[in-house]
Amino acid sequence: MQVHPEKSASEQASRKAFSPGVQAAGLAGFLGASALVAWLGAFATVSNVDGWYVTADKAPWSPPNWVFGPVWTLLYTAMAVAAWLVWRSRSGQSTRALIAYGIQLLLNLAWTPVFFGLYPLLGTAALWIALAIIAALIVSVTVTVLYFGPISRTAGLLLLPYISWLVFAASLNIWAAFHN
Repeated sequence: MQVHPEKSASEQASRKAFSPGVQAAGLAGFLGASALVAWLGAFATVSNVDGWYVTADKAPWSPPNWVFGPVWTLLYTAMAVAAWLVWRSRSGQSTRALIAYGIQLLLNLAWTPVFFGLYPLLGTAALWIALAIIAALIVSVTVTVLYFGPISRTAGLLLLPYISWLVFAASLNIWAAFHN
């Protein structure tokens, strides 16, 4: 059992819940950040998914292309809600957790243009670089879950499907790197 010293009046005041308007704006901000990452990643995907990727040797377990959009929409929404739950908690650990979240969001943003966009320029090397990025992303999201969980169990749980999807995506990336 941990014993916590009494919090100062200023610390207690700073931990008051955000107003409903501030919470709504915060949620909109996290959803907007996720949408921006998705939108930026779509540029590389759209121009190449119907290009080199059409004739690429894909893993036998690769789902049809139309599956990726809905899955990523759900994952980006869950990621944003998870980050919002941590942010609104105003926990003393929120800053560290949200920095981890930001790092994984940047790694997520980097993977798509490397995998889809650099392949026409670098060939197979781009797929290996993308694999390194997705491996770092899996580690980063795992760390984020470990930071989010103690602050908000729901936030940590919301990221678990994301890790599962990333491991699946990494398996597709590995196949592509070995066979293209």
